[in-house]
Amino acid sequence: MGDHVYRVITIAGSSTESIEDAIRKAVAKASEGGESLRWFELAETRGHIENGRVAHFQVVLRVGMNIGSVEA
Repeated sequence: MGDHVYRVITIAGSSTESIEDAIRKAVAKASEGGESLRWFELAETRGHIENGRVAHFQVVLRVGMNIGSVEA
């Protein structure tokens, strides 16, 4: 088994429900492209406040896509 090589992209997602839901929605949408997504890293979290309450959770993710392996 060789070492893996990844392409890393940055995506953003939002949800009115939770940070976890924002992550799931962003990953699900990114995976629609047929890419071989392997991992994500939560890079940023923030939110939108309306009338003193959290209205949206917003996340920025770095997502790794496997583009191949390298034999030693």
